[in-house]
Amino acid sequence: MLLFSTCPQSKEFAAGEYLPQVRRVAQWSEAAGCAGMLIYTDNSIVDPWLVAQLALQETRRLCPLVAVQPVYMLPYTAAKMVASLAALHGRRIWLNMLAGGFRNDLIALGDETPHDDRYARTVEYGLLMRRLLESDQPVSFDGRFYRLHGVRMAPALPEHLRPGWMISGSSPAGRAAAVELGAMAVEYPAPADTIRETAEIPAGRGIRVGIIAREHAEDAWRVADARFPGDRRGQLAHALAMKTSDSSWHRTLSELAREQPDGRALYWLWPFEQHRTFCPYLVGDFSTVAGEIARYLALGYTSFILDIPVAAEDLETAALVFRMAQERAAMPVAAG
Repeated sequence: MLLFSTCPQSKEFAAGEYLPQVRRVAQWSEAAGCAGMLIYTDNSIVDPWLVAQLALQETRRLCPLVAVQPVYMLPYTAAKMVASLAALHGRRIWLNMLAGGFRNDLIALGDETPHDDRYARTVEYGLLMRRLLESDQPVSFDGRFYRLHGVRMAPALPEHLRPGWMISGSSPAGRAAAVELGAMAVEYPAPADTIRETAEIPAGRGIRVGIIAREHAEDAWRVADARFPGDRRGQLAHALAMKTSDSSWHRTLSELAREQPDGRALYWLWPFEQHRTFCPYLVGDFSTVAGEIARYLALGYTSFILDIPVAAEDLETAALVFRMAQERAAMPVAAG
């Protein structure tokens, strides 16, 4: 099982405050046993590769999970970043391959590629990156979206530092792309007891989920209520995002939110509805939350990307939940 945290976004901090917060979250993540830290990319935040460089400098083992948007740079440039960071730090990079992102961001950059064609482009982009990073010969490539002629990657990337790959797996196009690219398919999950079957993905399946767990449920809800109060502006932003998004996961979570009864439930979509985050939360006491995670493990999910932590305690308590869940998932089923 792999556990990832998520890096803060620069737009949430005043000048001079962001860099120290990235340093703190990277170090919290490593101390909590996370394998890596997701670093977002979009038009409104700083470049993720520069943030990855900082995270590498401030930790010893943590691997940045860098979001890669094909619209922003050529596949050669992204491959060069992976090889260069590996050469400088002797550490592996994970790649979160994006097919979409915010629709208005893409339109602003003159990209109106339809949803499924964006997945085709991302697959071609990733396959070309793979060839550049894995070949010891000059690479030529003549595809639908990209072309190269006799390019050799330097510095060469050692085999043990080849990147890990992830891509959104919420839609059929995303799952097909994961299979073709050899990437882990990452989803925004429904409640575990509503998932009837999971598609077979050779590289594995993961989910994005926030966790607020404490010894007693009332303490967890006290934290949750303070962190995610009602926000009318956020609700309006969520409604606008629903109108402009063509993402399958966005529609699915919005439908789940409409169906969810009011009040406090283990599977909690209130932060998503306030436009404060894009993943569901699990809220409750350690045992209850660990039980839900154990059910996801039983369904075949092997990687988990947590939401942005506010304090080290967020990751410490999440790490405890996952240890409990793994122990529970490994327990034999009692007869009778």
